[in-house]
Amino acid sequence: MNRPTPRRTVLAVALSAAAAPLLATSAEASAHRNVAGTGLDSGSGSGFGSGAAGGGGEKGVARVDYHGWTTYTDWRSGTARGTRAVAGRRPGLVIETMDGWAEYRDPHTGETSTWEYATWTSPVRRLATPASEIVPSWNAHTPAGTWLRAELQGAYTDGTKSPWYVLGRWAAGDGDIKRTSVDDQTDGKSTVWTDTVSIDDTASGLRLAAYQLRLTLYRKPGSSRTPKVWRLGAMASDIPDRFEVPASTPGEEAGEELKVPRYSQNTHIGQYPEYDNGGEAWCSPTSSQMVIEYWGRKPTKEDLAWVNPDFADPQVCHAARFTYDYQYEGCGNWPFNAAYAATYRDMQGVITRLGSLNDVEKLIGAGIPVITSQSFRKDELDGAGYGTAGHLMCLVGFTKSGDVVANDPASDSNDAVRRVYKRRQLENIWLRTKRYDANGKVRSGTGGVCYLYWPAQPTPRQMRVLRELGIR
Repeated sequence: MNRPTPRRTVLAVALSAAAAPLLATSAEASAHRNVAGTGLDSGSGSGFGSGAAGGGGEKGVARVDYHGWTTYTDWRSGTARGTRAVAGRRPGLVIETMDGWAEYRDPHTGETSTWEYATWTSPVRRLATPASEIVPSWNAHTPAGTWLRAELQGAYTDGTKSPWYVLGRWAAGDGDIKRTSVDDQTDGKSTVWTDTVSIDDTASGLRLAAYQLRLTLYRKPGSSRTPKVWRLGAMASDIPDRFEVPASTPGEEAGEELKVPRYSQNTHIGQYPEYDNGGEAWCSPTSSQMVIEYWGRKPTKEDLAWVNPDFADPQVCHAARFTYDYQYEGCGNWPFNAAYAATYRDMQGVITRLGSLNDVEKLIGAGIPVITSQSFRKDELDGAGYGTAGHLMCLVGFTKSGDVVANDPASDSNDAVRRVYKRRQLENIWLRTKRYDANGKVRSGTGGVCYLYWPAQPTPRQMRVLRELGIR
């Protein structure tokens, strides 16, 4: 059986000049500067820090802070330069007028094009517990001829600030730009690892005390089209390094199982190798597609017209193509997967960390599946039959004894996707931040990272559980 391909198989690369900055006018010029650094992996950020919104680490200390800007009031609270908040059933942010123009040379096509842009900068988010990592996410509609860029600037506990880091140049499609993360960003205190801003030396005590997010919305000159952003947020976390986590006790939701579609990534091995070598590495988009379809959304026939009609489950190929990060050369970029889920009608998605399987039980009880990221040796997860440096799977329920029912895409057929994993084993490999590989070397763990996708109008119970876990 083929192993899932790690999302970051290299933890560091040689420093080099940042690729293809935008050439812009006015304040945009400084916004497009990049500094030297590094980035890479296959189903997670750099893996240090975890817990729930209030879980992990010392008792009573909130180790995870997810904050999202989603309401009309939220969008009006930021600093707008050419953008406008739009009210309604699903408030959002759009371009009202051009703030400037920029030339962008796409590093993956070599083509240079001119774009109008407008910006929005969030208020400062001050953290009750300073963070060692921050992972952004966004939900947006980008019609043809538009795209967006998401950035983050952190304020350190020593009183200094990071540069504005680019955390994604993104479009739902791939006809205008190739969606991409940006390598080689660091200031010697923190580094961008594909989709995660991470403190370089956590032992020094330095942390991120606050941050701001910035959106730049682009459209073709003279166009009236605009991106619309419904959600912009980030998950900040700081958890002491740990090889083991306390075991949780099964809750009242034990025995519940959601009817989530089952798709195998391995049945797509060899298909469309231009997207991260084909299905062998498609754990993230395959898991995302399972949950999207659980909520009753699917690509249209027109959407799937490009897929070879001889391929089964063409929507999995579609998910791989439209989560693909052309810089990282993989489909495991966390924010890109959440953004892909939100391209479907009235869907939203975030990246966060949870504190235990009890948190997953609450979500399952509310009807929300959980996509988890973990890494492990073959002998650490009975019944998996493989080891991995980074893999995504979908947790869909629990047995009556509290063991975990997972839709694991690293299976040889759709029928084989449903697995039952031992509660203690899965909980530990998912929540730990340190682990030993097969050679006895210390590696990072994902620290409880998960994707959560749910409808824009959740039920009262879903809303209550999400808020309990720090998500609104």
